[in-house]
Amino acid sequence: MVKAVKLADIAEKFGVSVVTVSKALSGQKGVSEELRAKIKALADEMGYTPVHSSQEKKPKSYTIGVLTYERYFTEFASFYWKMYQELITHVVKRNCFSMLEVISYYGEDNLEPPKLIEEQRVDGIIVIGKPKKDYLKMLYQNKKIPMVFLDFYDDEEIVDSVISASFYGMYQMTDYLIKNGHTQIAFVGSLMYTESITDRYFGYCKALMEHGIEQRPEWVIKDRGYSDGIMGLNYTLSLPVDNMPTAFACNNDVTAFALIKQLEEIGYHVPEDISVVGYDNYLYAEFGDSQITTYSVDMPSMTKVALNRLIKRMDNLTTKVNVHVVSGNLIERNTVSRIESKE
Repeated sequence: MVKAVKLADIAEKFGVSVVTVSKALSGQKGVSEELRAKIKALADEMGYTPVHSSQEKKPKSYTIGVLTYERYFTEFASFYWKMYQELITHVVKRNCFSMLEVISYYGEDNLEPPKLIEEQRVDGIIVIGKPKKDYLKMLYQNKKIPMVFLDFYDDEEIVDSVISASFYGMYQMTDYLIKNGHTQIAFVGSLMYTESITDRYFGYCKALMEHGIEQRPEWVIKDRGYSDGIMGLNYTLSLPVDNMPTAFACNNDVTAFALIKQLEEIGYHVPEDISVVGYDNYLYAEFGDSQITTYSVDMPSMTKVALNRLIKRMDNLTTKVNVHVVSGNLIERNTVSRIESKE
């Protein structure tokens, strides 16, 4: 194997310092043109191949497409709007550009391809929030464009996905309620509407099972319509008024807020009578300051990981497709009270 020629080899043969050789070959000042030409000629003769440092390579500037869906937006600012804002801060730092497209109800139902893809305006796509099944299949037909899913994953596992630790997060929130003396705990979330809601339900079940607490089907309460996705104050929860639990674990803070308001309307007080926990650490600004005990999603880290994965794909790096789970943390506020043991 032929040994690579180094700057030191050239300097030794020519009788000058390594610094002089480096300046001559890199075009820096401090070396006469006559000497520079001689050093370059010797370097070529010796078979020297310059090694370019990573600092000399300027990062590529990409145009990032961001897709999300009208049904995830209400009359208020949505959780995904906040996620998009976090994503854009990272896009700017990476010297890239972004273009947002919100797919309408009609476009999603009628499988209209995103204009960003059809018109080839972008180098890669980040999809925020899971589309309907048929629309997702249609997106898979555009696998030629690099794509990353944010806040959802798919069983096909052919696209990188970045999600919050939904299973562990809700396990932690339910365990927190149990450690505060609650054994009658309901879960609020429409199962199978998204993977995150379902994963949070399973985290809830795991906490109950570990403590020998029965999971009761009547205490699993839908928080939105499956067809229109309407939730929050515009959706009436079917509460088990004849057999009310002592605590509710809600799959997001908007649902928790709506639950608290509905409980108050029928004469309950939170947390004096009933405890409530949420998830996300995000509440519409119109609802005021949140006092809900919740699990905070690390949105800055999630969006950063998603962008990094997409850039690697656009750089044509062949890396294994993965689901990337980003952990958050429990935040104690004012919606949980402790039940003292009667023993």
